[in-house]
Amino acid sequence: MAKKYSDIRKEFKFHQIKSFGDDLAALTHYWQSNGTNSGACFEPEAEKILGQLSDSLSDYRIPFDYDVPFPPPKDYDFKFIDLFAGIGGFRIAFQELNGKCVFSSEWDRYAKKTYEANFGEVPFGDITKIDVSTIPDHDVLVGGFPCQPFSIAGVSKKNALGKDHGFLDKTQGTLFFDIARIIKAKRPGVFLLENVKNLRSHDKGKTFLIIKEALEKLGYEVFSEVLDARFYVPQHRERIFIVGFDKSIFGTKVDFTFPSPPDGKQSIKSILEKHPDKKYTLTNHLWNYLQEYAQRHRARGNGFGFGLTDLSGVSRTLSARYYKDGSEILIPQGKGKNPRRLTPEECKRLMGFPENFEIKNIGVSDTQLYKQFGNSVAVPVVRAVAQKLIKIYRGEMKHSLQSSA
Repeated sequence: MAKKYSDIRKEFKFHQIKSFGDDLAALTHYWQSNGTNSGACFEPEAEKILGQLSDSLSDYRIPFDYDVPFPPPKDYDFKFIDLFAGIGGFRIAFQELNGKCVFSSEWDRYAKKTYEANFGEVPFGDITKIDVSTIPDHDVLVGGFPCQPFSIAGVSKKNALGKDHGFLDKTQGTLFFDIARIIKAKRPGVFLLENVKNLRSHDKGKTFLIIKEALEKLGYEVFSEVLDARFYVPQHRERIFIVGFDKSIFGTKVDFTFPSPPDGKQSIKSILEKHPDKKYTLTNHLWNYLQEYAQRHRARGNGFGFGLTDLSGVSRTLSARYYKDGSEILIPQGKGKNPRRLTPEECKRLMGFPENFEIKNIGVSDTQLYKQFGNSVAVPVVRAVAQKLIKIYRGEMKHSLQSSA
């Protein structure tokens, strides 16, 4: 009888591990792809680790019963990799379409904990240090590469500090080229990338032009569109999505279009908890500060201030800094009562994550959860794009099989 993954976690004392480093990443990747070509990429490192931990390696080579919210599919139609994975918004959408994730990468250790709790896999760390030969072959590459170098807020902050931004930012601005490096080496049939809307206009459009030309030079037909999550979840959240199809497989006339917004009106009240903890209500001190701050800026003709949300409408964009004061999305609680922040559970819903996505009792604080959801993708938007993308992929694969028969 196969061991349960939860039992293995206890045996290896995952709860005591703080870093969730690449050794654990190799081990969990090996387990998820054991006995396949994909698993062979992780076998040497996994065998080395297991040899140090156990006298009976066979105990840890058997397939596990993955009792996690989103277990790897046993039968799948395609393989994909999840770069800049965050907490797995892309992975949820592509697994729903019967895809198998064979490699994931994320540098933030707290995001790794949330990812592992839901998928049973620890992502590898710093993408700049990953050897492409250790990445399994795959059909689809997905990734939401860091947006701070291109976001309006990020650019303003760097300008104020006299720092470079975009591709001149040595720590984040060049991370796109690691995506290009992997695409060049592994040649996935399709890719899907995501970033902030401002990527398109950053540096008078030069940044996006460099990205688009780099992808086209690699031999891909490239499509891009700014999509607003407000049609899928009650949140105004505009992001650019970039899709590419390998011309050597799909030709130069790919019939791809981005999804049209679904009908129906979203409302923030649909995602609210009935009895949120009182700790999420703003203190008198913080509420007074936010009101005075907004008043000072209004007097100067600026639009800065808190966002008291219309419960029948949609919220502002949830950001990674929401943990600081929650000011961009405040929930009114009636006359005579201070407004409150969203709870992490409500942030989960606001980003369109499934109800069974686990965020409780996994050793991750509210502060980190706010950052994680603020940095994440809106899952229903990714799902809508993925459905269109995979439909074309499956059509081409079916055509290729018929042609070779």
